[in-house]
Amino acid sequence: MKELLRTNDLVLISYIEVLLRREDIEPMVLDANASILEGSIGILPRRIAVIDEDYNRARTALRFAGLKEELREP
Repeated sequence: MKELLRTNDLVLISYIEVLLRREDIEPMVLDANASILEGSIGILPRRIAVIDEDYNRARTALRFAGLKEELREP
């Protein structure tokens, strides 16, 4: 698994999930249950990751969608 980005923006997470699934890439949202521990105040970012084989295609898809600034450096 490789991490693509981290964010607290739930709308952005949903958008990225849709974009990646359209490309037949299954995203994993990590740390989603951490909000239970933090009291649902949204301070812990969620990570979006994909399997190693899909990483480059996922980065390309997100850059093409205008999300280059959101991506973590490889």
